[in-house]
Amino acid sequence: RNDCRSVCKKASFLLRASPSVLADTRPLFSLFLSLCQMHPCFFFLFFFFFLYIKYFQPAFQTPRPDACVCVGHSWTFGDLLSFTLTAFVELMDHGIISWDTFSVAFIKKVRSGYVNKSAMDTAVLQRSLAILESMVLNSQDLYQKVAQEITIVESVLFHDALVRFPVMQGCLLHSVSFAQNVIRSPKPINEEMAHQLYVLQVLTFNLLEDRMMTKMDPQDQAQRDIIFELRRIAFDVECDSNNSGSIEKRKSMYTRDYKKLGFINHVNPAVDFTQIPPGMLALDNMLYFARHHQDAYIRIVLENSSREDKHECPFGRSSIELTKMLCEILKVGELPSENCHEFHPMFFTHDRAFEEFFCICIQLLNKTWKEMRATSEDFNKVMQVVREQIMRALTAKPNSLDQFKSRLQNLSYTEILKLRQSERMNQEDFQSRPILELREKIQPEIMELIKQQRLNRLCEGTCFRKISSRRRQDKFWYCRLSPNHKVLHYGDLEESPQGEVPHDSLQDKLPVADIKAVVTGKDCPHMKEKGALKQNKEVLELAFSVLYESDEYLNFIAPDKHEYCVWTDGLNALLGKEMTSEFTKSDMDTLLSMEMKLRLLDLENIQIPEAPPPIPKEPSNYDFVYDCN
Repeated sequence: RNDCRSVCKKASFLLRASPSVLADTRPLFSLFLSLCQMHPCFFFLFFFFFLYIKYFQPAFQTPRPDACVCVGHSWTFGDLLSFTLTAFVELMDHGIISWDTFSVAFIKKVRSGYVNKSAMDTAVLQRSLAILESMVLNSQDLYQKVAQEITIVESVLFHDALVRFPVMQGCLLHSVSFAQNVIRSPKPINEEMAHQLYVLQVLTFNLLEDRMMTKMDPQDQAQRDIIFELRRIAFDVECDSNNSGSIEKRKSMYTRDYKKLGFINHVNPAVDFTQIPPGMLALDNMLYFARHHQDAYIRIVLENSSREDKHECPFGRSSIELTKMLCEILKVGELPSENCHEFHPMFFTHDRAFEEFFCICIQLLNKTWKEMRATSEDFNKVMQVVREQIMRALTAKPNSLDQFKSRLQNLSYTEILKLRQSERMNQEDFQSRPILELREKIQPEIMELIKQQRLNRLCEGTCFRKISSRRRQDKFWYCRLSPNHKVLHYGDLEESPQGEVPHDSLQDKLPVADIKAVVTGKDCPHMKEKGALKQNKEVLELAFSVLYESDEYLNFIAPDKHEYCVWTDGLNALLGKEMTSEFTKSDMDTLLSMEMKLRLLDLENIQIPEAPPPIPKEPSNYDFVYDCN
């Protein structure tokens, strides 16, 4: 009785409304009539409503022509309808009447009369959508009916209330097609809407859990027929000939074809699907791929089954492991988090999003397998690379499956290796203060090592070309540093030498103490001579000169970039200057990285011998040595 009084109090103004307002409330009384026809309880609701009006609210002011007046307040039609729908929701919350009582006609009345009108009051819209949400949450049968009706409610996107009231989002987003409209909307998605999309994504994928945890029954003929269908699509021509011949011959053909399909168990591939997860979900994905992407399916199976170099990619085994991996990535079977807002828009662009996701990834796996030239022993390694490719592509949150596919095209195996190397160099561990202090301590040692290597290379000497100011000549000259690093020996040669030129054959000398400076490029005297600037850019980048005394200089044209860097670094080291070539920077990075890794090795419980191990005997021949030249 108290509940009825509360409900009737909110709606008591109806009988005192002005004639003009009562004319506008005909849809409201139509709703009352339809409710009363569904269940007698609604008749008693309105019966008590009229009693409450007659005996408890006798005094009403005369209403204005445009509004109903109740206890000093002005009421619009939106207020009347809003309170009426609230009374309905409060009654249903008591559980006296089951939600299954309502029909599609009532859903259409709520949808077409109150939800799908852009000019409807937001309070009415909120309560109407709350009714639809309650239907979805309390009745499995009504869930399907509401989902069918709500797909056409695109105009709701333009209601501000959709963003303001989360209760609507929970109802509307149970429809995937409506979620697509929300994602495509130009309006930004707020946190609550993002959370609802995330929940919808999780719940949608959780529908796969039943198949994922279902083992295949090797004796079930219907399930075995799916495997026969995979074989028929892949080897259609061969299947025709299998109808004839002995049983043993057909079994042999089946075993051969199942091996080509990449199953682990060639005799009875149904055993491969007894592992859970992924169970029957893997077989469902394989069948979807074979039927909807038949050309790609046949190409993958045939190109791998015809290989004889042990680099074939087993389609069956790969599909099973890939399905298991995708279930782990998408967390199939896990409950949605209350604080997560991360969703992937591309999964709302297709009715069979998971299956299409699998089809893209199985083709990626086959491509990566070929790029890695993998064998069956590398299977786990390939799966790790594919997982990394998928995770990196999902991080970009592509809006469609096509964008996801394009993203994967840019994440080849070579690109993954580059990204790994780059990330390894930029790890936070290598940026910590102790590590930076260790780097600073090691750098002088590494620089000294590079300096010694450069000076040793100068001691070996190099053959240079001789270029005059008039014309280019095919003459050579040789220069090398003395073992005590005090004198440069140089002299002309008739032809390019095959090895080192001894000091005695080089007649000219230049004491290192007399060297004033080392200049490169356009600053070299022989590059400033008339006509020299016409030399090509390659020669200009290889030129350097040693200035000594007042106007004397020794000009060089290095045979290549490596020799240019070695000599300029070595000469600068002799003069006590910094070595700044590209090769010095590269050598520093390489050697420093190696030394850091060696210093940071975990040597706990490893016995380090005090004396070095004995040097093994020399081999009988050196035929195994690779000639780098």
